[in-house]
Amino acid sequence: MQVVVSEQTTELIAQRGGCLYVWPKKQRCCGGATTLVTSAQPKAGTTFTRVPDVEQFALYLPTNLARTPSELHLDVARFPERIQAFWDGCVWVV
Repeated sequence: MQVVVSEQTTELIAQRGGCLYVWPKKQRCCGGATTLVTSAQPKAGTTFTRVPDVEQFALYLPTNLARTPSELHLDVARFPERIQAFWDGCVWVV
């Protein structure tokens, strides 16, 4: 998996402790689509594993993912300032 991350995103992750957890969340609306959630803290009750080959920060994904993306894009969104994750360039996880 290739992780595509901007310098601004790397700086924000560092300011928040140097760790980023990313996991899918099934939505109740939009036909039950799945999006990605990011946090500096792990989701309670979920086991995570560190993604190798990411040197700028510690990136963690759930151990029970059926598959991983070819590319995981991370970028800073504003209002409120947060880190967004895109699975193979899409907001929705297929």
